[in-house]
Amino acid sequence: MRVGIDVGGTFTDVVAVDAATREMIAAVKVPTTHDHADGVAAGIVAGLARLLAEHAIDPQAIAFIAHSTTQATNALLEGDVARVGVVTLGGRAGRFFAHFAPLALAQGVRFAPQWFDGAAPGVLDDAAARVDALAVSGPFGVDRPAAEAALVAAARARGLAATSGAEVATQYGLRARTRTAALNAAILPRMLRTSRLTARAVADALIPAPLMIMRSDGGVMDVAEVERRPILTMLSGPAAGIAGALFHENVTDGIFIEVGGTSADCSVIRRGAPQMRPARIGGHRTLLRTLDVRTIGVAGGSLVRVSGGRVVEVGPRSAHIAGFRYAAFCDEATIAAARPQVDDGVLALIADDGSRIAVTPTCAANALGTMTAGAFACGDAAAARLACARVGTALGLSGDALARAVLDRASDRLRCTVDELIADYALDRSAVTLVGGGGAADVLVPYAAQRFGLAHRIARDAQVISPLGVALALVRDVIERTIVDPGPADLARIRREAIDAAVAAGAAPDRVDVVVEIDTARNRVRATASGATALVEGAQRATAAGLEAQRAAAAQQLRAPAAALTLAATGGSFRVFASVREGAVVDERGIVRLVLPGVRARTLRRGDIAARLPGFVDDDTAFGDVGRALPDVYVLRGARIGAFAGMGEAAQIVALVEDELAGVDDDEPVIVLSVPRRA
Repeated sequence: MRVGIDVGGTFTDVVAVDAATREMIAAVKVPTTHDHADGVAAGIVAGLARLLAEHAIDPQAIAFIAHSTTQATNALLEGDVARVGVVTLGGRAGRFFAHFAPLALAQGVRFAPQWFDGAAPGVLDDAAARVDALAVSGPFGVDRPAAEAALVAAARARGLAATSGAEVATQYGLRARTRTAALNAAILPRMLRTSRLTARAVADALIPAPLMIMRSDGGVMDVAEVERRPILTMLSGPAAGIAGALFHENVTDGIFIEVGGTSADCSVIRRGAPQMRPARIGGHRTLLRTLDVRTIGVAGGSLVRVSGGRVVEVGPRSAHIAGFRYAAFCDEATIAAARPQVDDGVLALIADDGSRIAVTPTCAANALGTMTAGAFACGDAAAARLACARVGTALGLSGDALARAVLDRASDRLRCTVDELIADYALDRSAVTLVGGGGAADVLVPYAAQRFGLAHRIARDAQVISPLGVALALVRDVIERTIVDPGPADLARIRREAIDAAVAAGAAPDRVDVVVEIDTARNRVRATASGATALVEGAQRATAAGLEAQRAAAAQQLRAPAAALTLAATGGSFRVFASVREGAVVDERGIVRLVLPGVRARTLRRGDIAARLPGFVDDDTAFGDVGRALPDVYVLRGARIGAFAGMGEAAQIVALVEDELAGVDDDEPVIVLSVPRRA
């Protein structure tokens, strides 16, 4: 089985998932231990112990264990960082181009590292006496990292936490790379302690699987990688929810909205992939790519503010953080005895014992009955209606009118972000589906979708979608290079680097998938490698879905009648179904892995690829006023998917495909997909 742990602001959730069926077996919830001497690691250990004890789980049966963490994000947002020194290489020129201005982190907190010349005698002795962690950076460190690596190794040998620019980023841009490395160093000491405590607890529990940590791009990496690059765990909390939408709910296209008690995280999933963007910290660019998650301060527990007898604001402060109880989770007698009060604009009731009771969006949804029966946020509907009626009367509103006003204001906050995502990613509004996750998904998503005129659905096991995403995530690493006019050898080398990096992070060597993308406008090549761990690969016993179940899954994603789909290709673990406009790649479990517009599918012998692929590429190449655009190519063999996008020459595609299929028998069937692009 696979175990996933999500460290949230209030609770730490732990789930166990069957590795073969991907169905949840057990779940527990414990308070997050922010104030414990061991930090959030104590809550992780407590949650894991409860899971094993209460559900009689054999530790030896755990093939994968991972957790998300808010530590890196919180440390940077709150300014709780180590004293950092930056050692620059390359003399005065290196320091000039590496130097960056102090960064604003939390309010009133500036991150200003101390600067050291790497050529100065005794530089490490000097640094060790003045700072807690070190970042080493120099010109051309991406291509020639030996000098950076030597200083980092020497610093670590002295017991000083250290990192380098080449370790955290593989792109050119010395200042941005140095800034990213310095921020990585700022959270190194704290993350080292937490990761080691948690890894030791996993080992003490006799779990054979190594501990993995969630990355900001939705993948996972092992503890050794976290000890080098903890900055990659930034935003791993929202990333966990998106991973749950992808791997547990199998969302291929839609806007995923994870609604908690304090905030809602909104993100776009297109063609089975989340959308990425460069991270900015303190208003400054870093070379860290994170999921494009838009967080808004409205959720199930948001406090309601009134003015002039009407609801003017919902959120960003939440009831549980402000010390309020929820009306929907009180009994009618308590509500009946309480007196309405507006305290500093906040709508509330004061109970006989002096405690404050809030009317939140959760209470409003319970009062109106807009949630699905049995939803996680369902409370005492009668108590919620009574609370809305009593507070509404004080404002001159009926209880229903107050509840609708609360949900209207909350969904208005959500509308702005949904409209922004639709515009930013040029989504077809008529085809957009809102997918709700999180404990309060039923509170906001159905009501908002109805107001916006959009389709919606609530994810399975929505209240634990984040730990489920952690449990089902893949090991991932990304290699990115700036190369002008990359040749086939350049692309093959970067692809191999990505595979090696994913294996080093814990992936099984023989089951790593790689996506290679070229951004010709920026002369940038990116290879993303991902795969399961070796223990999980050994435990997999995937249950075949069957032809008709696969066809039905494709029909649902393509929004077409199953009978109208053609079976375009079959090979290995995949079937490709096509409608008039799109095609869907479905794996043997009936999960849609890709949705591709205008796709053309062919099934070939491995031995025929080199001779026939250039012709396929030529057939699907588009020509326009600004030149030509080669198609994106996907190769499906066995259970692997290789993706090659944005290529400028057919020779580049052929070289990468040959590298992907190295060692495969000539008679093995291979599916080749091509997706034309506009020139």
